[in-house]
Amino acid sequence: MDLSSLHSEELYAVEFVEKHLQLRFADDALLTLYIWPEVADADGISVGYGQSGYRDALCSLIGESVSESQFHDDTALTVEFENGTLLALSLRDEDRDATDAGSFRNMNGEVFDF
Repeated sequence: MDLSSLHSEELYAVEFVEKHLQLRFADDALLTLYIWPEVADADGISVGYGQSGYRDALCSLIGESVSESQFHDDTALTVEFENGTLLALSLRDEDRDATDAGSFRNMNGEVFDF
């Protein structure tokens, strides 16, 4: 799956939907995650789901643009923002509690499940 279309795109919405997370980007791209990502700031301080400040860390990314995004089959998905914050999601079987880890809808409306 190619996430390069997210490069330079601004995150304009973070949506918490019961048991998953939706990240909406300009030009209607949508990243839906069924596994909660880790959030690490530019100083390397990370916070995970359920920890104090997790939702704030995600919401602070609204208005930030993506500098790099990578998808590695069966291992990881990462999205780095221009402010140095990194979202990291393990796709290893032992770290998953769902069949699908998420989906990506690109600007052309194509949907890729992973």
